[in-house]
Amino acid sequence: MIFSAFVLLLSTVACKKQLEEHAYDQLVADNFYNNKTEVLSAVLRPYTHANAWVTPSGQDGWWRPAELSADQLAWPTKGRHGEDGGKWKRLHYHTWTVDEGGLNNAWSLMYWGMGLCNDPIEQISKRDIAAMGITQEEKDSYIAELKLLRAFHYLKLMDLFGNIPVVTKVGEPAKPETMSRAEVFNFVETEIKENIDKAPKMSRGMLGRMSQAGGYAMLVELYLNAEAWTGTARWDDCIAAADKLINGEAGGQNGAMALDPNIIDQFKTTNDLSKEVIFSIAYNYTVADFEPSWPGEFYHFKQQEIYGGGRNGNDGIVVIPGVYTTYDEKDLRRSDWLLIGPMFKFTDPTQPVLASEEYNGQQLVFVDNIRKNKAGSTTSNMSEGEENSGVRFNKYKLGNQFAGPGGVPAIDPNYNNTDWNVYRLSWIYFAKAEAIMRKNGNIANQAACDLINACKSRAFAAADWETRAYTPATLTMDELLAERGREFIFEGFRRDDLIRFKKFSTGSWWDHNPTSATKELYPIPQQQRDLNSNLKQNNGY
Repeated sequence: MIFSAFVLLLSTVACKKQLEEHAYDQLVADNFYNNKTEVLSAVLRPYTHANAWVTPSGQDGWWRPAELSADQLAWPTKGRHGEDGGKWKRLHYHTWTVDEGGLNNAWSLMYWGMGLCNDPIEQISKRDIAAMGITQEEKDSYIAELKLLRAFHYLKLMDLFGNIPVVTKVGEPAKPETMSRAEVFNFVETEIKENIDKAPKMSRGMLGRMSQAGGYAMLVELYLNAEAWTGTARWDDCIAAADKLINGEAGGQNGAMALDPNIIDQFKTTNDLSKEVIFSIAYNYTVADFEPSWPGEFYHFKQQEIYGGGRNGNDGIVVIPGVYTTYDEKDLRRSDWLLIGPMFKFTDPTQPVLASEEYNGQQLVFVDNIRKNKAGSTTSNMSEGEENSGVRFNKYKLGNQFAGPGGVPAIDPNYNNTDWNVYRLSWIYFAKAEAIMRKNGNIANQAACDLINACKSRAFAAADWETRAYTPATLTMDELLAERGREFIFEGFRRDDLIRFKKFSTGSWWDHNPTSATKELYPIPQQQRDLNSNLKQNNGY
């Protein structure tokens, strides 16, 4: 872990300037891979880049179109902030065009990351182990890890764009042809299955890296969405892949993989100690000056006063009105993961946090609506927000770099180290339960209920839980979708959930009306088609 942090330190500067730097494949490879440190640096480079496109990073990667087109989160205009050329409205209304700069940026970032996998795969494969200072076992392991990580890039590209080119060698071919979504699906599945046993099992040393556990999680995601993505259901395969993780056959980040006992451990500053995390984007600000990027997406302009840290945000993404009330009043996820009501200073809870825009000089109060309350308006839509509009993100915690009143709580020594989880075991439990229900005619049995209850029960005090446990009668498909929303809010899966449950293009929510089934895929960016005449556009664009 110490060595990994050292390598992250070497690569962070490049990652922070990734939009301006030259592509990694332009390095002169003959001057690299001369020792184990250089080899491992090349292996780890795609992970720092993944921060830009996997997480809500402040850049247009996979996460924004995966979440802001769905029914839980939005980035409304709030006073003089957040219009941004209408890009967030087009995501919310499903009115995006082939010329969207954000979609082109997502495509570019993700293919760039894929190239950061292709180059070391090629270079390590053809080099002598003695010249690189590694063993044959290490060589095979690095290549398998990188191929799994490359498969992860293609899985997420296929998720958004469907029909895409697959390239496995840097620059060849120069203008690759579009493959069908089913062909890309088959490529990803084959790539995972051929390399999963060659990759290391999940362990403390593989924190933040792709392992056998990450490979099985990808298979679960593939098979869970197989019917929507290819037209052929793969529920038995989904269950089999999930069982590999549930049974602990792929290792664990901290001993045997298991559900954490509460809803906090996966999202706090020491979530690297979680037993539940399968694959994450790991940060170590204390050692490597590599920090999470998500505060910019979610935090208010004065957020640092609320949590006792040093980072504010753009007052951007909020919870869509009404989502907050879908949580039971006793649900700890409602009180711990979401932020609502009057805000007070972390260092002195008797003092209010003062707003800075429409309510300048008044206490900042987050509300479960998006409208111009100060003017007495009842109009609620993507254009009518104020600085305090919307319930806010509080799921992941940065920690505090200032002590609370009287030194309680003390300064968090792990401030700004919080990892972003891509896959966690509770998501696998939910996937298996859904596969069981779909095999059973969309009806729950006790096995499905037990899986969901094992996760949900952590969100309630023991005295409140008994009457809230699911039974086969109460765990309907609609309720499963709702509970998935409550459990995985902010985690990037909501668009896929709505598509799989046939509600993405047909559903209505807050300021959104039904659209067209063709919106279940994003367009191939026109900027990319201008560069590559072999790219075919998706239907409906």
